[in-house]
Amino acid sequence: MPHEPQPHPADELDAEAVRTWSSLALAALGRAREDIDAINVYPVADADTGTNLYLTAESADRGLAEAFPEVTDGTAPTSLAEAVRAWAHGALVGARGNSGTILAQLLRGVADVLGDEPATPGERAGQGGGLLARALTRAAEEAYAAVAHPVEGTMLTVADAAARAGEAAGAAAGTAVDVARAAYDGARAALAETPGQLAALGRAGVVDAGGCGLVVVFGALWQALSGQEPAAEPVRGRAVPVPQSPDPCAQEEDGPAYEVIYLLEATEAAVGELRERLDGLGDSLVVVGGDGLWNVHVHVDDPGAAVEAGVVAGRPYRIRITHFGDERRRARGERAQRAVVAVVPGEGLAGLCGEAGATPVLARPGEPPAVAELLDAVRRAHAREVVLLPGGAELRAAAAAAAEQARAEGVRVAVIPTRSAVQGLAALAVHDPEGTFDEDVVAMTAAAGATRYGELAVAERQSFTSAGICQAGDVLGLIDGDVAVIGSGLAETAEAVLDRMLGSGGELVTLVLGPDVPDAVAERLETYVQQGHLAVDTVTYRGGRYSAPLLVGVE
Repeated sequence: MPHEPQPHPADELDAEAVRTWSSLALAALGRAREDIDAINVYPVADADTGTNLYLTAESADRGLAEAFPEVTDGTAPTSLAEAVRAWAHGALVGARGNSGTILAQLLRGVADVLGDEPATPGERAGQGGGLLARALTRAAEEAYAAVAHPVEGTMLTVADAAARAGEAAGAAAGTAVDVARAAYDGARAALAETPGQLAALGRAGVVDAGGCGLVVVFGALWQALSGQEPAAEPVRGRAVPVPQSPDPCAQEEDGPAYEVIYLLEATEAAVGELRERLDGLGDSLVVVGGDGLWNVHVHVDDPGAAVEAGVVAGRPYRIRITHFGDERRRARGERAQRAVVAVVPGEGLAGLCGEAGATPVLARPGEPPAVAELLDAVRRAHAREVVLLPGGAELRAAAAAAAEQARAEGVRVAVIPTRSAVQGLAALAVHDPEGTFDEDVVAMTAAAGATRYGELAVAERQSFTSAGICQAGDVLGLIDGDVAVIGSGLAETAEAVLDRMLGSGGELVTLVLGPDVPDAVAERLETYVQQGHLAVDTVTYRGGRYSAPLLVGVE
């Protein structure tokens, strides 16, 4: 049930006030979403800032709602500290885009101060104004620190102006509502100045889209504490059409071609090294979070390298790779004619498919993607026609269900029954978006079907297999889904698998190495194929985290 916002006393900050602020901000961002999208020109004119802020606020509100259980047993309700931490965590795990990632860090800054509040409302009495002012100041400081190269004239500038205005009100012994009003007014004034601070905004005749969304959030804060609706709408600019390029394959603006976002479990030291590595790969780098969980956002030309950097730093997951050409088409209200969605069992493979233009869906061991996740990927592909590569027999039912729902939404979807990631790679290699849909599906299906697939795994316990009895720790060589070889070493077993797979011919061997397999094994297998099969070429990829020790494809 949606939360019914309730106004609060002018100097009282508690969990219910935070809940009201969140609900009002979400509703207001929902109303302003399209207007904010329409003035989005910086850092990339892809018309999604309002949407990204709304989706981030929605995730934050959902996290906050989960911290408010129905109190029926007489236990104490959620505390302010619990509420703000849950709110910030919800934003962190659901942050979208550059603006959403910064919003998540702003909420974390608020939580860092309000999360250390006195235990009871009585102890907080008379402190609301100063406490809120300190929270807004910390929020602005942490947001600036999270951005690798802060730029003025953006939502950072608006956040800083709001914090300074709030500090002034707090220093004058203002109540929490006084601080909230001052912050709101300060944000609105700063937003109006952004076209003169950032050339891209001045040329387009608009205010900063992220800053516009932040004004909405500050207006919701003032409304939550005062019970009054903001008297004036945020300053608006005119809607700006996304620049069109005569070459549909060219980028409309200079800059990297891809946006990469992922959650990362890593130490603070590892994240420091990650920042340096990603800063050298692209721009618009924002890394937010803390306490072992981070949200990483960067624009790059090599999404695989950005994901691999995360693998080096820790455990990346919920990886999203978006091509800006696709986003700009969406911003113009256009759908791509055709797209490919590929389920892959490794983060390196996800990056590889993203580079090839596909929308990847990561399948982790024991956690196959659900129908909803596959349907979301089809929607994100934003195309009239979608080819879906499930990558495993166990995912066919989910892929079929997602395809059926997408068809009901007007998208033409074909599911190619790939049983391994290497079959998906073979299908992607012949994908022709310029041909007819039927011809493309037939060619991709034929390429996948002509690819025999193998896999190496390590036995977890003694078991009966089609190749005999295996013991725990044995290396199992599977061909087309059945155990064909039982060995003691990875390289030796892989050679036996290759012998069997190449026995019936082949022109190309694809090797996908797991994260713990040394390069020496790849070199040994490439040499082995060269010496025994002179006419066969070999290509090698890194599957990344969650990939099997070795995947083999023979075409």
